[in-house]
Amino acid sequence: MNQAGKIYCRAFQTVFKIALPVLPYRKPKLAGSVKALPEIIEKNKCSRILIITDPGIQKLNLTARLERALKAAGMFYCVYGKTSANPTTDNVYEALKLYQENACDAIIGFGGGSSMDCAKAVGARAVKPRQSLAKMKGILKVHKRLPLLIAVPTTAGTGSETTLAAVITDAQTRHKYAINDFPLIPRYAVLDPKATLSLPPFITATTGLDALTHAVEAYIGRSTMPDTRRDAQKAVRLIFENLDTAYRDGQNIEARKNMLKASFYAGCAFTKSYVGYVHAVAHSLGGEYNVPHGLANAVILPMVLEYYGPSIYKKLHKLAIEAKLADEKTPHEEAAKTFIQAIRDMKKRFGIGDTIPEIREEDIPKLSHYADKEANPLYPVPVLMNASELEIFYKNLMGH
Repeated sequence: MNQAGKIYCRAFQTVFKIALPVLPYRKPKLAGSVKALPEIIEKNKCSRILIITDPGIQKLNLTARLERALKAAGMFYCVYGKTSANPTTDNVYEALKLYQENACDAIIGFGGGSSMDCAKAVGARAVKPRQSLAKMKGILKVHKRLPLLIAVPTTAGTGSETTLAAVITDAQTRHKYAINDFPLIPRYAVLDPKATLSLPPFITATTGLDALTHAVEAYIGRSTMPDTRRDAQKAVRLIFENLDTAYRDGQNIEARKNMLKASFYAGCAFTKSYVGYVHAVAHSLGGEYNVPHGLANAVILPMVLEYYGPSIYKKLHKLAIEAKLADEKTPHEEAAKTFIQAIRDMKKRFGIGDTIPEIREEDIPKLSHYADKEANPLYPVPVLMNASELEIFYKNLMGH
């Protein structure tokens, strides 16, 4: 990136960092079980609920406990179950139609990040019926308070239950974009480990590494604050202590609970301190080829960390201490490289490769353009890169 571009990006990021303490960030209120939801919904004077989920969740019948609780409380609910792995504008419009036809007044996003993002976008469209999703793209375009929005994560990874972002894919162009505004932060998050018990090992691994990516990118960026650093460190510690157990023994309630906490802390960290180029590249691949977001992040993370080099050694040393891979006396470079290698080793144990075979060489300029547009100037990355510099990652991900 040329000097003028770098000055512009850093100036933009500095303004945002200065504004951080006065912006209306909030953490969702927490509940420990879906059984608590009827009381919460009633307390918020709502009675007609739209549950937004995906075909995989419906096939596993994971919403059954929630539906039983709502039925027992005499509450009306309907279910939209077609959310795709990277939620599309079509998903949002279909779910919105259901919401409006049934005069709903509350939304529950039940599932992974895709269901929660779809739920956020439906909430935004419900309060702004005349404004298209494309017009809400970017920062602070929603403005209005959403209907009661509750997030029930069934994967411990996306952190979408804590964030102000909804990532949506245009059904026609396949362009993936983020809508970012404070009203999108769910009012309540349900960290119910029972909702994650049937998660297959591979998805447990990729979503766990998704949470790790959130924590690491938030921590190594240049807009951290004491609270976001603490949240990121807690997330890293919990992931290194629990992900292997959750992968090997999916029924281990304690490991599942700790992974949900890790995902929540990582979400809190990156909501304020943002992510980086790992996410920008992963989003472009999700939009173009429908590559699951957690998998893309897991594949890309060590590659980008290596590229950043000495600029992040000191920070990775701190994270290596949290992961019990180093101590204070370990040299920064050694600790940082040990940390990156530990991520590579984890990927190997979980059967996650180093390539994304879907990438076509002729698509790389377009993909790197999307990543550049998403990341710059917003993401306070350790080392700035433009579209042509980002192409290296796509070429490496092709594996030749």
